[in-house]
Amino acid sequence: MKFDKVLIASDFDGTLKNDDGVITSDVRDAIKYFIDNGGYFTVCTGRTYKGFQLYSDEYINAPVLLSNGAMAYDYKDKKIIFCDGIGDEGDAPLRYIRDNFPDVSIEMYPFDKTFVINPTDITRRHLTSQDIEMITISDPTKAKKPWAKVMLGTDSQIDSKKIQKYLRENYTDPSFLPTTGTFIELLKIGTHKGSGLLKLADYLDVQRNNVYAVGDGYNDIEMLDVAKGAFVPENGSQEAIEHATHIVRSNNCGAVANVLEILDKIY
Repeated sequence: MKFDKVLIASDFDGTLKNDDGVITSDVRDAIKYFIDNGGYFTVCTGRTYKGFQLYSDEYINAPVLLSNGAMAYDYKDKKIIFCDGIGDEGDAPLRYIRDNFPDVSIEMYPFDKTFVINPTDITRRHLTSQDIEMITISDPTKAKKPWAKVMLGTDSQIDSKKIQKYLRENYTDPSFLPTTGTFIELLKIGTHKGSGLLKLADYLDVQRNNVYAVGDGYNDIEMLDVAKGAFVPENGSQEAIEHATHIVRSNNCGAVANVLEILDKIY
């Protein structure tokens, strides 16, 4: 049991999966070896509970970190480990955005529901791609709380920049993160993949010097920074590479398998 009380958290899209959306057999075999030797392996993803449908106990044996670290969910025992979500402090900024940016969709994600103000084609595409049903509402107070995260969707770079400026000048909680395209993600202040990883490590009684992270994007940086070892695929973003302790093979050539080859030598 050489990996007893060792925790690895991997980003999902672009890291654990290859560009075809497949977790290849060499990666699965390497994770099985790690788990069989006592290790904890999990995924840390920006996806929500409803949007993460690829859980498998073949390659995950610890609670999954969802919504960029805001929530940890144990799929095996079907229970929430923690949820550091947005509460009533989210109502005022969302009302302002609703009233001043009518072309922007507002998606609110409590644990098991998805509420939307002003659904647009962007919202429909976004939710349909993840097979998520939405509940349309007119005011944020009508949505169940806490929200693990909020997504603001627009095709307009101008609107996106104006919203970011408004949030930056008027609110520290919730915080925000520009994501794919012109989407903006809102999270509880102080919540990110790094905070989620450390909370999960504490829950699993894993010491900090046995915590490792694998990721390829700018939203993985906090997770990479808090880990003992920060592994980034060679085709990852420049922002992530600058925070790496190890550069590994690309996600198309078994990045996570390469991580486990390195850890097998260390342990």
